[in-house]
Amino acid sequence: MTFTPATAEQRFVLSHVAGIDTLADSDRFADATPDMVDAVLEGAGAFAAGEWAPLDRAGDTVGAKWTETGVVMPDGYREAYRAYVEGGWGTIGSPADHGGQAMPFAISTAVLETLGAANMGFALCPTLTVGAIEALMHHGSAEQQALYLPRLSTGEWTGTMNLTEPQAGSDVGALRTKAEPRDDGTWSIAGTKIYISYGDHDLTDNIVHLVLARTPGAPAGTKGLSLFLVPKYRLDAKGQPGDLNDVRVVSIEHKMGLHASPTCVLSFGDHGDCVGELIGHEGGGIAAMFTMMNNARLNVGLQGVQVAERATQRAVAYARDRVQSARAGSASREPVAIIEHPDVRRMLMRMKAQTQAARALVYLAAGNVDRATLGDVDARKRVDLLTPLAKAHGTDIGNEVASIGIQVHGGMGYIEETGAAQHFRDARITPIYEGTNGIQAADLVGRKLSMDNGGVFLSHVADMRAEAKDAGLNALIDACEEVGRHLMTADTDDRLAASYPFLTMLSVATCGWLMERQGRIAATSEGDPAFLAQKQAVARFYVEQLVPEAMGLKPSAMAKAEVLYALTPEAFAA
Repeated sequence: MTFTPATAEQRFVLSHVAGIDTLADSDRFADATPDMVDAVLEGAGAFAAGEWAPLDRAGDTVGAKWTETGVVMPDGYREAYRAYVEGGWGTIGSPADHGGQAMPFAISTAVLETLGAANMGFALCPTLTVGAIEALMHHGSAEQQALYLPRLSTGEWTGTMNLTEPQAGSDVGALRTKAEPRDDGTWSIAGTKIYISYGDHDLTDNIVHLVLARTPGAPAGTKGLSLFLVPKYRLDAKGQPGDLNDVRVVSIEHKMGLHASPTCVLSFGDHGDCVGELIGHEGGGIAAMFTMMNNARLNVGLQGVQVAERATQRAVAYARDRVQSARAGSASREPVAIIEHPDVRRMLMRMKAQTQAARALVYLAAGNVDRATLGDVDARKRVDLLTPLAKAHGTDIGNEVASIGIQVHGGMGYIEETGAAQHFRDARITPIYEGTNGIQAADLVGRKLSMDNGGVFLSHVADMRAEAKDAGLNALIDACEEVGRHLMTADTDDRLAASYPFLTMLSVATCGWLMERQGRIAATSEGDPAFLAQKQAVARFYVEQLVPEAMGLKPSAMAKAEVLYALTPEAFAA
């Protein structure tokens, strides 16, 4: 199947959801002119389709391999990554002071979407580097920024996040990796980290690990954590990679999917000679790491869009090509392509609608990131509210759409040769990592719902209500407000029990608002008639058929937690 970049769709959403045209009115983003945006989207699409998409299948079937000297990527990956660096694709959103183009985050989001739709496992590598750049920009010293940001910004070096340990998953405060001070102001790092994406590879000549560790005498829990910069190779006097830094890749995980992405077990300081530099101040590790994680959570939500787009394209291509049975009710008995059958149409329309809705949600958050960068305090708060929605709902949609894609293929979808199963296997991790979707829901009702005494949430509801036209959509918005107000005063168990259905309701309401807007704009816009017609049809389908589904979640969102505890732990095994 040939990958086709969703350039026209991205351009439409950037304009009418992310608000890219108004961002260009600012001095900071003045270079993001319409011509520049078009050139970036088209260039990224051509690059992704030509260089990365052809490697997607080998990434799955061959995958990254562990060796005693380090992880080796499949044939072609090193050359394709070099082309990414040389093409300047890593610099799109990187800081101008360190060699980047400093384009809006919304444009970087579109570029990353295209790369990930072409090759999701490969695109995880620059995704993590973006997080490392953010952490160093906000918390690193001037010297650290000068030494590391120029090469991270271009992608010449890659970055990682190192949180998880065998005994410390969601409970980050339980980690045990140690940092002991050295005489020269650096730190000696010792410990083991697991689930480190792109923790080792042969794509670049250095890898910059950001590692959470505990310093001597630090308090228990997350307050005692600090963040350290630990390069794979120490830098020499000229700032070039020199000696190995006593960081060893013990193994890589044998995973369900994302085989192109090496998920590593890393051991730091086996020989007592792993040197790290403190980022920020002692005890500031969680704040610094959350700078990375908040960025990463939006980009994981974007992974849901990536896999949904690719799965939809594959399913549509198969449905147009596969001939099977006459259409029911037709006078002709000639077999037709399965795309002519109503149930297949229903599945394909749902795939397109969910994909476009998730894209709109993530791009809305991205546009608000840019407005926050320009100093808009309300936009910063809106990003905080939207982040758990984008991460959780975006990845839920990626899984749903990938699963439907298998169904469209029928029995062939269960056969690996078609490639449909790969999308589902790749997607399945996304609701789990960077904070499970259950944690995102808990964050929504625990911290985000109460911001400004509910004012941030209610402002979002008001924005949706001011623009929504459809009666069903307005009913869902009203239901979200009712549930939200109820949860603000509910006890902890009830709030957490209701968190996931409430997150889905609010996400669908937000998507419905944005989809209705796009359909309305498409009806009065000039441009490609076929594109505008499909935008209107898909938006109508979403508002008329998917929005009402979310209303069914209201009883769960209003229910008390008591029934969940009606069984003892032993009774669950009965």
